[in-house]
Amino acid sequence: MDQLIKPEINEDNQELNEPVLKIQNLFKSFGDNHVLIDFNLELKKGESVVVLGKSGSGKSVMIKCVVGLLQPDKGSVIMFGKNIPELDDEELDRIRAKVGFLFQGNALYDSMTVRENLEFPMRRTWIQFSQEEVKRRVVETLEDVGLAHTIDMMPAELSGGMRKRIALARTLILRPEIILYDEPTTGLDPITGKEIIELMNEIQEKYNTSSLIISHDMKCVQTASDRVVVLIEGRCYAMGTYKELTQNTDPKVNEFFE
Repeated sequence: MDQLIKPEINEDNQELNEPVLKIQNLFKSFGDNHVLIDFNLELKKGESVVVLGKSGSGKSVMIKCVVGLLQPDKGSVIMFGKNIPELDDEELDRIRAKVGFLFQGNALYDSMTVRENLEFPMRRTWIQFSQEEVKRRVVETLEDVGLAHTIDMMPAELSGGMRKRIALARTLILRPEIILYDEPTTGLDPITGKEIIELMNEIQEKYNTSSLIISHDMKCVQTASDRVVVLIEGRCYAMGTYKELTQNTDPKVNEFFE
């Protein structure tokens, strides 16, 4: 199978070096279970960072802290210049309008058509859209994921790969500046998984989104990342490009890339 290798970011482009998300000294525990211990991460504008770690390593806890679903014990999550743990509900809603979240299980509404699933976030946001804009954006976004013909279908009528594409379209409908991906290829066959990764890269290029991806799928890590963060023992244990980390001789890092 041909491999799609994502080009490295241009370090001379200052726009790409602008942080849109900065996690600093993040701690999160549940009783005696210390999940995140002084975790640090930066995501730059137009960049894709994959967080790689074993099950239970704290990846999902980290991403829930990013969107304000969990309150960290200590540390800061600076997104668009605002510290997420300090925001009230109204301020948090305004930040979340700039952030898309692709859930691992897609989280489509089974009782709604594809059209209604995509319209839903546009109806619920504080941003006001005209009916014409809602219709136009739904069609355009479905075209982005290659599924314009499914607009009046129900989720149950779609294959697993198609449901993932519709979930990605719904994530994209508000034109977020950051997209958070939670295990985007889980449950998909290798060919469909490769198509989803290619689509993620195409969307990032078209809309200049920044992507934070949780994954243990090494094909996804290789082809969707500008940088990779290895989360071990609650910390950012190692960081670099995929190529750099494959050459890392630390056994704890090397076991991911064998």
